[in-house]
Amino acid sequence: MTISPPESGRKRDRIPVPAALLRDPVHLFALGFGSGLAPVAPGTFGSIVGLLFGLAVAPFGFWFALVVTIAVAVAGIWICGESARKLGVHDHSAIVWDEVAGMMLTLLAAPATWWGIGLAFGLFRLFDVWKPWPIREVDHGMRGGLGIMLDDVMAALMAVALLLIIKKYT
Repeated sequence: MTISPPESGRKRDRIPVPAALLRDPVHLFALGFGSGLAPVAPGTFGSIVGLLFGLAVAPFGFWFALVVTIAVAVAGIWICGESARKLGVHDHSAIVWDEVAGMMLTLLAAPATWWGIGLAFGLFRLFDVWKPWPIREVDHGMRGGLGIMLDDVMAALMAVALLLIIKKYT
């Protein structure tokens, strides 16, 4: 399914996609098991899915969580790229697997407290939405699945850096 052009000046990456897309396994993952279909803030809802995944793997230890997070991110290059190709829109707002991976990566550095998890979530969302340099250049300059994934991984790494500084000094 390709997204048809907007009728009323809406950007193509904001046009709602039908829930029936979730029958396709590629879209099921890329759209964060439906979280990307949220009418408002789909990236935040995708980040919540990433938060839940990250919390689910955390009890198995850091190294297990790291391996799962890397697998989610690497698979996301193909998943997001293929979903974008099928939709006919690069980085449609409903594609949130990149947020899932970014949130999982951020959680790896979060203090194991509720405030630490909340701070990790807030910092990741801040950098993902704000897109400071060099994230903005990657977001605007790279196409395909790697481009979709990389800006969120970079946002996660910025959040991780702040979390590590906070952990060191608290």
